[in-house]
Amino acid sequence: MSSVLLIDAGNTRIKWALARLDAAPGHWQADGVAPHAEMDRLAAQWARLGAARALVSNVAGDVLRDAIAAALPKGLAVEWFASSPARAGLRNGYREPGRLGCDRFAAAIGARALAPGQDLIVATCGTATTIDAVTADGRFLGGMILPGLALMASSLARNTAQLPQVAPGAAPPPLFGDNTDDAIVSGCLSAQAGAIERAVAGHGARACIVSGGAAPFIAPALKVGHQVVDNIVLVGLHAAAIAV
Repeated sequence: MSSVLLIDAGNTRIKWALARLDAAPGHWQADGVAPHAEMDRLAAQWARLGAARALVSNVAGDVLRDAIAAALPKGLAVEWFASSPARAGLRNGYREPGRLGCDRFAAAIGARALAPGQDLIVATCGTATTIDAVTADGRFLGGMILPGLALMASSLARNTAQLPQVAPGAAPPPLFGDNTDDAIVSGCLSAQAGAIERAVAGHGARACIVSGGAAPFIAPALKVGHQVVDNIVLVGLHAAAIAV
């Protein structure tokens, strides 16, 4: 069975995986991650994989798209993943389906593949945090977009006099911080967790999947049942590739 190269090009990093088309979504033969600036290293890695085709989700613009295209092995069949009215068993309920971010559509496909037949919430916590709802019968309803955890903290520091820049750490602070740094982190974590919890309650979701670089920081603050999944966009791309 042939293998497909899956690529998730986000605003700060490029994540990739090599997957067989007869494997369950999320089971990779190889995977990796690199910042945009390390395209030469990615090109060398991808050249050694022997993939038959590539499926690419890119939300970082045309310049990065061109760089990825140049880095892919010559002759490789490439599909640039885009949101569509329906794919891989998921119906896109966005008012204009094509305007839904392709990473959000892929994440929803991936979440449905991992939790089929359930009303679910999928939260992807990166530069931005997106929180989307999928119905048990496979309809993407829509969602929320808010600043990501680090962006929220940096915006507060940048626009408020005398507040320090705080990098959220692995150990959550007390709910009511007794110093400014802890108070900022607690407030940002509470905002992120509160939005996810509100989405779960409003949708009546039976499943909540949390992914993204900030997921390890946000998940411990959640008061609802959830599953942390690495690279949910790649899981969705894998499910979409299998369904073709």
